[in-house]
Amino acid sequence: MNSEFQKEISRRRTFGIISHPDAGKTTLTEKLLLFGGAIRMAGMVKARKAARHATSDWMAIERERGISVTTSVMKFDYRDLEINLLDTPGHQDFSEDTYRVLTAVDSALMV
Repeated sequence: MNSEFQKEISRRRTFGIISHPDAGKTTLTEKLLLFGGAIRMAGMVKARKAARHATSDWMAIERERGISVTTSVMKFDYRDLEINLLDTPGHQDFSEDTYRVLTAVDSALMV
């Protein structure tokens, strides 16, 4: 394997954030993006119309209901690492999405 390719692979860290509904997965994702320097201001899951919505809740239905219905992937650089965060849905109706995420991540953070 090419050494440059191997170096790029070793820089990547992929985390899935999982839990039951309303445990704070999206809020934690926002804080990690904020402290990692990917965003300047953290949004809120149940933001009012004038307030800033969560970065990972990009679909209109997610913003209306205040829940994640699909996994969102956010990426940012932190020190010499490339961090991939996967914010998963918590509701049972969307659990298959969460199960698929667990097959693709390096680590899972259970809230």
